Amino acid sequence: MAEERRSQRPSGGRPTGGKPAAGRSGKPGQRSGQKSGQQRGQSGKSAERSTRWSPDDRRGGGKDAPRRGGKPASARQPAGRGKPVDKPTRSADQAAYDGPELPEGITGGELDRSVSAQLKGMPEKLAARVARHLAAAGLFIDQDPELAYQHALAARARASRIAVVREATGEAAYAAGHYAEALAELRAAKRMNGATAYLPIMADCHRALGKPQDALKLAKSPGVANFSPEAKAEMTIVEAGARRDLGQLDAALRTLELAPLQSKSRGSWVVRLRYAYADTLEAAGRDQDALTWFHRTDAIDGDEITDAAERAASLENRLG
Repeated sequence: MAEERRSQRPSGGRPTGGKPAAGRSGKPGQRSGQKSGQQRGQSGKSAERSTRWSPDDRRGGGKDAPRRGGKPASARQPAGRGKPVDKPTRSADQAAYDGPELPEGITGGELDRSVSAQLKGMPEKLAARVARHLAAAGLFIDQDPELAYQHALAARARASRIAVVREATGEAAYAAGHYAEALAELRAAKRMNGATAYLPIMADCHRALGKPQDALKLAKSPGVANFSPEAKAEMTIVEAGARRDLGQLDAALRTLELAPLQSKSRGSWVVRLRYAYADTLEAAGRDQDALTWFHRTDAIDGDEITDAAERAASLENRLG
């Protein structure tokens, strides 16, 4: 499995919020310069499974009523025998449909209106359940991406024909390091709504799957020209990373040099661009130039989203 992911998600009222994905120029699936303590989750590490019963998905309302409408415990056990009740074993499909336990306080109202609007054509109770799983996925995607992915899968099991659900599932899969699944889900979402905001994540998934050439093809998609500066920066970082995957360091540097490295913005996208450039300079053996750009990165990295200061200090010690 590829390295832990850097993880940002498409913007525009999505259930998980944030910006498009951008793989670090040297490693797919990781934010450029992200400190190890900030990385999202561990790929392939299972999240805690749900409890068997959920108060939000009971049929009939009795306290012993199980999911999916089975008989209550009192009907399965003759009174007075004192024998324990054997709880039914859920299949993998049933467990995925049930999903993880929904946190108390999650109502689905946390979603952006544009997301909720896509659920309005569903039966009210079903839409509410899907909304709660989407909201839970957004809640956990930073701290426990595998759990977020399981919530997204539960939403998809109920609403697989709704674009925003497939989008959320793709984003959560990407966060959890399930790159093939992320790519499939985001492709499905793109077919449904024609959006191009997923392209940087999809390109980074190709990198993580060992297909940098496919990442480069997506980076040259016509829709990229219409991206916001932030989204263009994300794609540039992924494109430069794909060049590095192919051993094309000079091409990676040229790609980054065409980006607005000198922008006066202190946005995180400029921080990551500068970091990617400094990192690539060091990989190319241009240590003095790399030191300059690590310092320039650190100068605008007020939120300390990168380890530029540490990288600069390490280079200074090495250069004497």
